[in-house]
Amino acid sequence: MGYQSEFLQAYQPNVTFYLPQPVRAQLHRMGRTGPGPQPAGTYGRAVLDRLLIDLSWASSHLEGNTYSRLDTRALIAHGQQAQGHCVTETQMILNHKAAIELLMDNVDAPQLSRYVLMNLHSALSENLLESPEDEGRLRLHPVQIGQSNYQPPSGQSLIGSLLDEALAKFNAIEDPFEQSFFAMVHLPYLQPFADCNKRTSRLLANWPLLRANLCPLTFLGVSQDWYTASVLGVYEMRRVELLRDLFMWAYERSTKEYLTAKSSVVEPDVLRLTYRDAIRQIVKAVVQNPEQDPLALVADQVALAAPGPDRENVRALVMQELRRLHEGVLARYGLRPQELERWRSIQG
Repeated sequence: MGYQSEFLQAYQPNVTFYLPQPVRAQLHRMGRTGPGPQPAGTYGRAVLDRLLIDLSWASSHLEGNTYSRLDTRALIAHGQQAQGHCVTETQMILNHKAAIELLMDNVDAPQLSRYVLMNLHSALSENLLESPEDEGRLRLHPVQIGQSNYQPPSGQSLIGSLLDEALAKFNAIEDPFEQSFFAMVHLPYLQPFADCNKRTSRLLANWPLLRANLCPLTFLGVSQDWYTASVLGVYEMRRVELLRDLFMWAYERSTKEYLTAKSSVVEPDVLRLTYRDAIRQIVKAVVQNPEQDPLALVADQVALAAPGPDRENVRALVMQELRRLHEGVLARYGLRPQELERWRSIQG
């Protein structure tokens, strides 16, 4: 299966949304770091020492790096290489540190330029590629994707034009979370570089968040298997749902790591309030019918409960509720613990 250019062409910034409005609103509530506007990068610079360690470690871990978080801290803070690890792992960690510092140096730019992207890749790939000439340069040769039959596009001219189109759309997106997620979808799908595409996309995903003084996305706690499966969904089916779930879960984890407890009183989500009863009934129906396909059941129930313009947003709210079901909220839906346990045992 090959690259489908219509996947990128169909995306219209600020018209198309991979993250529905309720999801974006929730992410903004979680990621807010201060009461008012501040210069771009203010929060990122305040937590930079910690971010260098956490993001370098977690992103490298997703590439199979076996450095521990403590090992990474010792390497970045004190230059101490961990015993029993190959030099490739040490180089990968140090490359992440350099790339994050480059990202922060350019966080106040009005747009992300190809120059910054190329140098971001160069920093991440330094001394790790078979051909050093490929550092910070569009690839010249076809690449194979491990664990997949997906075949990215070939030809430097074609790759360059597609990358320019992706960058133009990235820069046109107004919402920083949508911008961040767009980078996680389309940069790996295009595979513009000989290697290090996914790690470049993970750092690029932080540029709009740091620029808007939102909590960064560190990928702490994300499993390699879950991340791989999520990206394969984009490669092979051009489906973003699993990657979106990962993005939301990972961001919530990041905010819990970085932000102190906020006021317990927040402004209610109007859409969630409007469809409160319908959402609860749909969640209950899904859990009480574990043999049925939950996605199909949600789609059918939402189609009955919400008019066309609201359907995708209500569906997203229902999926949020299903993801975070636990014993402490079951009474809200008229459910019992054994019903949730049975649903999870059947659905996996």
